[in-house]
Amino acid sequence: MAITFSTISITLNGAPRAEPGGTSLAALIASLSQSPQALATAVNQVFVPRTEREARVLVDGDAVFTFQPITGG
Repeated sequence: MAITFSTISITLNGAPRAEPGGTSLAALIASLSQSPQALATAVNQVFVPRTEREARVLVDGDAVFTFQPITGG
């Protein structure tokens, strides 16, 4: 019996991207060239805290945005 792995289509910062099914937001962010701690994330326009990235499994059609948080006062 052959094992098949599904892929999902998402967008990352507006660009189409294919990822293996079951990819967590944490795994996606870890694959990027920037430090995961330096990025804030949103999926489908909803902020996802760093502590919840591992539990957030991406699904087909998700729109992921990364941005650097601005601090100050």
